[in-house]
Parts: sequence; structure tokens; C-alpha cells
Amino acid sequence: NESWGRYWGWDPKETWALISIMAYAFVIHMRLVPGLRGRFAYNLASVIAIAFIIFTYFGVNFYLSGLHSYQSGQKIDSLKSISVAVGLLILIAVLAYRKYKQYYKK
Repeated sequence: NESWGRYWGWDPKETWALISIMAYAFVIHMRLVPGLRGRFAYNLASVIAIAFIIFTYFGVNFYLSGLHSYQSGQKIDSLKSISVAVGLLILIAVLAYRKYKQYYKK
């Protein structure tokens, strides 16, 4: 409170940092839930969590505005970029699951 004058302000950088921490907390705690202990689920959740980290950097710095935004680059076309990224993530997940079922699942 003394340095910024507030405790929490819902700034995009603060919010996405919290989302990233919660995503990795979920990944770590997946090992404690019996239904989520599988290798594939853990690896997929890790890839999704790193996508949150990437969005925390690029999305907040180049698209969202706030106290901690450093918009030194050109703004990105957000809907197109996010759609392509989510589509690639889903495609990779489906292909990885097919290979996982083919080689590892008995």
C-alpha cells in the first residue's frame, strides 16, 4: 500500500500474474487428485499453463493497457492471433492424444 497507494487494483499485469500462478498451482495439485494423475493430463495442463505465461507477457504488454503495460511494439490483431494460438493448441493436443493412445495406453 505504501509504494503504489493501493493493495490490488485489477491492473491487467497483476491480474494475469495471478491467473498464471493459479494455473501452475492447479498443475502442481493435479498430482494429488486421483482422476488427474495421468501423464497426458499433466503434460497437457503444463502446456496450457505456459500459454498463460506467454499471454501474460505478450498480451498484456502489447494489447491491454494499464499501469504495468509497456507498449513499445505494434499492437497485435488480438482476435486473429488468439484464435490461431488456441487453434494450434487444440490441434497439438488432439494429435498428442492420438499418439498417446496409440503408443502408451494399454
